[in-house]
This record gives sequence, C-alpha cells and structure tokens, in this order.
Amino acid sequence: MALAVAAQFVEWLVYILMTAIFLRAILSFFSGPGTDNPIMRFLIEVTEPILGPLRRVIPSVKRWDLASGVAAWLLVLAKFLLLWLLLGGIGRWA
Repeated sequence: MALAVAAQFVEWLVYILMTAIFLRAILSFFSGPGTDNPIMRFLIEVTEPILGPLRRVIPSVKRWDLASGVAAWLLVLAKFLLLWLLLGGIGRWA
C-alpha cells in the first residue's frame, strides 16, 4: 500500500513538473523575458531549479530552448527509474 502511494506521488510530481516546464516554454513565446506576469513568475520559480543547471550546459538555438526538452526527457527517465526501484525492479535481477 505504501509503495503504491509513493509510486502515485512520483507520477503526479513528474506530471506537475512537466506541465510547468511545458507552460513556461509556451508562455515564454508570448511574453518578454522581463515580464511581471504572476503566472510566469511562479512557473520560473518552480522550474528554474531543474532548467537552470541544464541551461548552463545546453545552449539554446535561436528562440528554441533545448534545455526544456532535455529536462522533460530526464524527468520521464527519472520517473521510470524511481518506479522501477519502488515497485520491485531490483528483486527480479538479483
């Protein structure tokens, strides 16, 4: 029961973070970088711990932010790894 709750928490957390990253990428096309939009400020505060380090390594190409795509891919990879560990993936290989 506790593992199922933890697995559901991981699913929701990744879903919320991916939605925030997607919304930030979409809204960045419509608003300037120095906007005072409260929604954009919230999205920046939520996603910057993930996107900030990736942006230092992965450059953007013109207006395309490649770090957002890489972050989404890494979140899905981390989700699969965590769910595999939570739901007994190691027991099958040991």
